[in-house]
Amino acid sequence: MTSKIAIITGASRGLGKSAALKLAQQGVDVILTYHSKEAEAAAVVAEIKKLGQKALALRLDVGDSHSFDAFVKAIQQALEQKWQRSNFDFLVNNAGIGIYAGFNETTEAQFDQLLNIQFKGVFFLTQKLLPLIADHGRIINISTGLTRFSLPGYAAYAAMKGAIEVLSKYLAKELGPRFIAVNVVAPGAIETDFGHGVVRDNADLNTFIASQTALGRVGLPDDIGGVIASLLNQENGWINAQRIEASGGMFL
Repeated sequence: MTSKIAIITGASRGLGKSAALKLAQQGVDVILTYHSKEAEAAAVVAEIKKLGQKALALRLDVGDSHSFDAFVKAIQQALEQKWQRSNFDFLVNNAGIGIYAGFNETTEAQFDQLLNIQFKGVFFLTQKLLPLIADHGRIINISTGLTRFSLPGYAAYAAMKGAIEVLSKYLAKELGPRFIAVNVVAPGAIETDFGHGVVRDNADLNTFIASQTALGRVGLPDDIGGVIASLLNQENGWINAQRIEASGGMFL
């Protein structure tokens, strides 16, 4: 049986890497993107191949919408040459950055960077890739627990993710005639290098978050990768237009 194909942005490390490996374990082939971590991306490709699946890494700057046409052409060529297909099945919009700044201190440059990467990039990359997504495909957009609870310093970041959550509902509605399900995964605090590794490396913050989480610890990348892979499983195709928070029960 022909394997499903997933495109995962920002999958050279962290949540994207975990999702790529979890999907490969389920028999899904992966096209992953990276921005600057080419060696790390190549290592993820090698791990996926060891699991018996096909994989490819392509460079993409999700903050530069002018580069999307060239990226789509690269995807088309890869699908034709490596898979002998003209479409793919799953899109996971994961790539992003974290900027910590209080509302009063947030600069316009920081705002624009977040806007371009976290919202505009997702909007127009999905739009450009839409003709290549197979009917009955799936889209997962990554949000954050910070759209439900508020912590000082994340006003701009969380606002962009709030926009993603609204966009996802509209995508689910408009893509319904093609039987494409669109959902949001909203992680809580995760131990990665995201935001300069603040959750992972700041012991006091890590302890505080664990104390405010029902399951008593901070999340790990595989906690989220598993959720993404599960949502893309065939049995979960009826889940649509939902925000799935994976936070271990933060701030209940």
